[in-house]
Parts: sequence; structure tokens; C-alpha cells
Amino acid sequence: MAISISVVLLLLILAVIFLRNGGLKISHALVCMLLGFYLASTSIAPTIQSGLTATADIVSSLRP
Repeated sequence: MAISISVVLLLLILAVIFLRNGGLKISHALVCMLLGFYLASTSIAPTIQSGLTATADIVSSLRP
């Protein structure tokens, strides 16, 4: 749960930065948001979730 909240927060911060810099238009952000909602309701959602979890585990195990 903590991983998904931090990913959402990171993506939200990136979206705000892109919107302020003019690199992301409101319409593009809405399309990306709708794509995320549609992906969450498909059968591929558990695969995406497990892939993100595995990636987060690998990144957290790296030592600087």
C-alpha cells in the first residue's frame, strides 16, 4: 500500500511540474488519467501491479 501511494504521489508531482513548464497539456494529462483508470479495470492490472512491486523491490535492495 505504501508503495502505490508513493508512486501516485511521485506521478502527481511530475504531472504538476510538466503542466507548469508547458511540457504537458491538460488534455494530455486527462487522457493519461483515463488510460490509467481503464488499465486498472482490465485483466492486465494484476500483472502491472506485480511488475511494479518487483521493480520497487529491486530498487529498494540496491545499495548506493
